[in-house]
Amino acid sequence: MAMSLRERVLAVYRGETPDVVPWFGDLSHWHVAKRGVKWLPFMTDVRDTGMIDLHRQVNCGVYLNMGQFFDVVFDGDVQQTQGLLADGVTTTWRLETPIGVIEELRRFEEASYSYNIVQRAVRTLDDVKVFAYAMSRRRYLPRFERYHEWSAICGDIGLPVASLSYSGLGFLISRFMGIDRTIYALNDWPTEMRDAIDAVNDNCLQGLDMLLQGPHEVLILGDNFSSDVQSPRLFERWSAAYFRAATRRIHAAGKYVAVHVDGRLRGLLRAMAEVGMDCIDAVTPTPGGDLTPEECRAEAGPDLILWGGIPPALWSRTNRSDEAFIAAIHRWLDLRSRSPRLVLAPGDQVPPDTDRYRIEMVAEICEEYGRY
Repeated sequence: MAMSLRERVLAVYRGETPDVVPWFGDLSHWHVAKRGVKWLPFMTDVRDTGMIDLHRQVNCGVYLNMGQFFDVVFDGDVQQTQGLLADGVTTTWRLETPIGVIEELRRFEEASYSYNIVQRAVRTLDDVKVFAYAMSRRRYLPRFERYHEWSAICGDIGLPVASLSYSGLGFLISRFMGIDRTIYALNDWPTEMRDAIDAVNDNCLQGLDMLLQGPHEVLILGDNFSSDVQSPRLFERWSAAYFRAATRRIHAAGKYVAVHVDGRLRGLLRAMAEVGMDCIDAVTPTPGGDLTPEECRAEAGPDLILWGGIPPALWSRTNRSDEAFIAAIHRWLDLRSRSPRLVLAPGDQVPPDTDRYRIEMVAEICEEYGRY
């Protein structure tokens, strides 16, 4: 009998060979754009079973964007305020502490169908200290019933994964400060930045210890890595110790760990393998990425799961060539001859302007061409 999508991907994590390369994808961005639904950035419990119905219709495994399986509260004298402003398109996320206040603003953009950051929360050295003070006082409340609910809804096509927040440096680069301010701050205020990053990472490990009590098989660490932003040397200096500690704890609990690397790959695939990762999520090869599929496998080695393979540029309807789309899928699936540690997926997410027929054709291609 053919294996289910869930059975296939669990086989890959266990180091076994499935009958067919698993096809899993994050269709949430495409789904909400087509429905005209705007998920707010601060939502942790996303109740949209229509997304699961979509995955089932197109025979695609589902694993992300079902909300979080925990809630976060702030202890003591930290007050959190978040919500949608009166204009209906701008959200606020504000943290008030005894040593200061920081606030992030996001505005919805139709073109990207997302809430883009229009005001970073951290802009000064004082803000860095407020960031560290507040984020180190997060407390994590398990909501494992959400996992059980989603697992039942997904059934044999799903593997809901638990996602942990950004690391300290990841938070600063991707959200609180932005790339340029963070890089300058690492050089201008190295002691204060080290203190802040370590304080947030220590708190993240508290959240991880809570998650490790849960029923989920896989955890994903959510930093949006790209080697042109966080080079291997920068990663080793500021973040590698945290990721080594996290992967040790996850493996000791008998679970698997993935990390989200949805940008440039050179150097980072090897670095992630060295800290003990099981899987690289959202791998984007050429065109768009900086490594060919074959170069991805060569750098990752045979044991690191490569989860991705279809670059965003090939999904978009601006690319009219179905032949190029199919050829990219074939080239990625050819990697199965080098290692069964392989999953076919979008490089991050399927863009909103993708025609549905392209999503529907992937499962058929995978079933026909991706057999072992």
